[in-house]
Amino acid sequence: MGAVILWTGRTACALQAALRLSNESFAEHMSIAVRTVAAWHQKPTLTPKSEMQQLLDTAFEQASPAVKARFEQLVGEVSGASPATSDAPDTLSDLRLGPEYAAAERRLRTDPNIHAALDWLDDAARWAPGTSRKRVISRLARLDLGELHARASSRKRVNQPHIADALAAYYSERIGEYGRYIAHYGAERPATTSILTCPKWLDLACPIPGEHDSLKFAGATSATVAEFEEQAAEHATERLAETLALDVRFVEMPLYRLLSAAVSQGRISGSVGIAPFSQYAFTMDLLEGELIDEITKGDFDPRRALPLRGRYLSNTSSVLNLSERLCAGGVLALCAIARPPSWNNRADYLLIVQERSAQVLNAARKLAVIPKGFHEPVMDIAADTAIGATLMREMEEELFGRDDIDSTVTVQRSADPMHPSRLSEPMRWLLESSALRMESTGFGLNLMSGNYEFASLIVIDDEEFWIRHGGQIQANWESSSLRRYSSLDSELLAELIEDVAWSNEGLFAFLQGLRRLAQLGGSRVNVPAIEWEVRP
Repeated sequence: MGAVILWTGRTACALQAALRLSNESFAEHMSIAVRTVAAWHQKPTLTPKSEMQQLLDTAFEQASPAVKARFEQLVGEVSGASPATSDAPDTLSDLRLGPEYAAAERRLRTDPNIHAALDWLDDAARWAPGTSRKRVISRLARLDLGELHARASSRKRVNQPHIADALAAYYSERIGEYGRYIAHYGAERPATTSILTCPKWLDLACPIPGEHDSLKFAGATSATVAEFEEQAAEHATERLAETLALDVRFVEMPLYRLLSAAVSQGRISGSVGIAPFSQYAFTMDLLEGELIDEITKGDFDPRRALPLRGRYLSNTSSVLNLSERLCAGGVLALCAIARPPSWNNRADYLLIVQERSAQVLNAARKLAVIPKGFHEPVMDIAADTAIGATLMREMEEELFGRDDIDSTVTVQRSADPMHPSRLSEPMRWLLESSALRMESTGFGLNLMSGNYEFASLIVIDDEEFWIRHGGQIQANWESSSLRRYSSLDSELLAELIEDVAWSNEGLFAFLQGLRRLAQLGGSRVNVPAIEWEVRP
């Protein structure tokens, strides 16, 4: 029996039954409250938080073989399948892989998101049903986890300037007014990014959400999938195998796909369709790893073969051709929270930056502003298209601890997860006090993956928010840690801009956010003067 990949109330209760303990005895065994155990019985689909997941992992690992056998039988009975016969003959168990693959085996058997990804790959590659599963298992059998971790270490040595320079060499053609976003700050120090933009897409000062935040849903159109060549299908298979081996979170969900964009100062408009997450993960999102692996070889040559980039995003024209390619996107914002004077400082804004977790699929281990998330619908595909809708939801999830709206943790069953009655206490206070200002500060296309990026700024002007709710701000699983800075510390902020650990979109949003905050913040702000240019 492999490790449980994600505990729910149902599987926690199955462990309790396998241990043959009462609610009180199980709570004592786990060193938790009895009411927590009762909640698992009342809400079998509930997903416990990460600390509780770890406690359940430990309890399962320390259980006797007889208890584990009973647990497996109970889980099989709940799912309606016999554990001995629920898998096809081609299983990881048949290959006798080591215990380090237990989580991968469990996910292959039980994770509906992995099943959906395998089905998508079968369809995209025009394979017979079940072919992708067998190929993933075969690929797992050949993987060397040591080599995977060594490659991850090599990739970590490739930083933001390396990527920006490599992409500048690859996309060297100039088309009209479009070019890469480059900022100058402090003593004319440059910060170069891989964000393709143009002057009218910058300094938007567009209030969000609102009447000027008006992307429209164009109907249930999804990006067409050209038939995979064998090489492209093999790359997708390898990505899925590595996702399982490294236990990276993968959730099949719909993403907005940008079909057209009309962005200018004070206004965001255009149209979006829908594409499945698997399509993004196994096509455009593969471009980052391919490029970074090529950079690690040294002496990057843009003429050197990058087959996936050549297939999906071969030149600047293809980057700008939104309607003919998959263009998923993100919304990210610099968050500035007013603080009262303290014994060692004047009144300022607290600025928050995150270090991304290794378990995220996008910008893993990179610096980014927070919140940051995919632009995606939750319940209402047409209404959720507003950039501000995604940003408010990401605030609830990434800053205020709303796990129930995190699509990577739980299935959304609420008809309106952002209904006023469901809001966190900090968010409710912000909306009732009218202390929240949100603006989009810039728009661009990320040359790394072709993603659209809406850089934004969140400003909380009322010091009372920090006094009341500052202690409730905490990052979710997507961040490994948070950094905090004062808006008055110009020297330290300049050093932060220079940090090579940034993701390109994170640096873009940070620079545009500081630029706008300098215009709005008055005496609370002393940030480096930032000027931008658009350069091929």
